[in-house]
Amino acid sequence: MNQSERRNYLLRELMKENGRYSDIDIPDSSEEQMRLLRGLMNIRMPKSIDDEFLRIQNEFLSEAAKAKRITKIEDLEPLQDGIYLWQGDITALKCGAIVNAANSGMTGCYVPNHACIDNCIHFYSGVQLRYQCAEIMEKQGYEEPTGQAKITLSYNLPCDYIIHTVGPIVSGALTEKDCNLLKSCYESCLTLAEDKGISSIAFCCISTGEFHFPNEEAAKIAVQTVKAFLPKSINIKKGVFNVFKDRDKEIYEQLLR
Repeated sequence: MNQSERRNYLLRELMKENGRYSDIDIPDSSEEQMRLLRGLMNIRMPKSIDDEFLRIQNEFLSEAAKAKRITKIEDLEPLQDGIYLWQGDITALKCGAIVNAANSGMTGCYVPNHACIDNCIHFYSGVQLRYQCAEIMEKQGYEEPTGQAKITLSYNLPCDYIIHTVGPIVSGALTEKDCNLLKSCYESCLTLAEDKGISSIAFCCISTGEFHFPNEEAAKIAVQTVKAFLPKSINIKKGVFNVFKDRDKEIYEQLLR
């Protein structure tokens, strides 16, 4: 199968699985097909699926990852000892672990084609990720507390693991509690990575954007926490601050240079 054939197979299977979408016409353009596929995967509830679907999905996502051009952490230049800044798509970074800014349900974003990092990570990882997250949460028996984290496999992403953390949602003025909870997010992720023997970890801008944490203050907490942890770490040798927006890049450059 080529990518077009794989994409059409996955679309047909997902529409067949849920009868509500069985009468949707598959668009002609590859861009619209990709948008429909992502949307259908976004709204799919966590559950198992047959091996043939997984095989073809994995082949499709593997080729999609190659098309985005994988960036290896070994090719990045540090701004400080063990500290890196990288602007790009975190799902295309090959490293020990990437950090996902999750919600308290921990099973991903269900809004079709939403632009958040949680949505992006779950789509390019594959349907297995949501299923694993759901199993973890069912065993836990309650929503994930803010400031804590969980680790999963990465499935079809080039990183080895995904660490999911729930950042604070800021309503109104920033409080000391908000800052302490964000600091706890970074510490929880670093501790999980350390315990797992992971040598490199890439952080997104946790709690900024949809959760309204001020970007400058969030970056200060991130840099301070990671720089305090790494010298004491046995396993983690590299910490990456991953940014997408130019403004965030400017903020981290000012802090790190």
